[in-house]
Amino acid sequence: MAVGILLVGGFGTRLMPLTKNTPKPMLTVAGLPVTEHQLAMAKKAGITTIVLATSYLSEVFIPYFGDGSKWGMNLLYAVEKEPLGTGGAIRNAAKLLTGDESIVVFNGDVLSSHNLSQQIQEHEANNADVTLHLTSVEDARAYGCVPTDSDGRVTAFLEKMDKPVTNTINAGCYVFKASVVKAIPENTVISVERQTFPELVEKHGKVCGFIDDSYWLDIGTPKALLKGSIDLVCGAAQALALTPQNVASHSPQSLIMKGALVDPTATIDGGSSIASGAVIGAGARITRSIVEAEARIGNGAVVTNSFVAAGAEIADSAQIATSFVTNLQIIPIPQ
Repeated sequence: MAVGILLVGGFGTRLMPLTKNTPKPMLTVAGLPVTEHQLAMAKKAGITTIVLATSYLSEVFIPYFGDGSKWGMNLLYAVEKEPLGTGGAIRNAAKLLTGDESIVVFNGDVLSSHNLSQQIQEHEANNADVTLHLTSVEDARAYGCVPTDSDGRVTAFLEKMDKPVTNTINAGCYVFKASVVKAIPENTVISVERQTFPELVEKHGKVCGFIDDSYWLDIGTPKALLKGSIDLVCGAAQALALTPQNVASHSPQSLIMKGALVDPTATIDGGSSIASGAVIGAGARITRSIVEAEARIGNGAVVTNSFVAAGAEIADSAQIATSFVTNLQIIPIPQ
């Protein structure tokens, strides 16, 4: 059975100001932290032991997830004192794993509905060194692209270019042979994307591509984070973490988690989500927005395309649009 490493140590610079006090993997999408949705995907694929590779605001994760037993998982924590890049973070986290099982590495700012079980199966059947999830995009100019040959082996890792040779890109989920991870130097800043993978290809290592064009989204910006949440609510993306145990009501228009108090005269639509402990007042309207835990929306308030942070309060009759709301400030979200 494979084990996992979830890379959740980034600073979330592109998500500022949402990440000023909250690490990006703990931001809410569809009523739950991003990380909780990713853990549900891993568990569906049979992965129950995962190391969370943390750095920035690492102390936020343990009180919420603990040892993982609540989710039927075994969660471990590897904290980087200094950022080590993706390769260094993977190597640091792997110190907590024993055995020679395949190691699945998840990028902390990606939502994906691809067939992870099949990716693992193909990796092991091919006896590959690494198998990368690749996805097709309409315009690959904004990404580096990853061409493969007729046997599915990766032939190169190409930087952004005006005329990409393929529209398949690195989707940020990797299955490693354990020995390949152990060969990454310890306590060294290394990028698997810029160093480890290209070097393996150059040395004729077996680097395979698993092309799956299911739902995939980089949620690295506030606009994308809102889209990801709406997609989970509306059903465009798999929402495996939502269960009868934590959901009060769920439709393509709205998600209300158990413990939220929503006045019967309030309108929740556009794929909005209301987290546990939030209070929505009479006549309020929440459209295409995320309302985090313990937030309070006043009577008659209108909130559109916005992210309301945990514990924030919005006054009666307030009009909020395309903004990040905390108790201290209301900041426009860049479009």
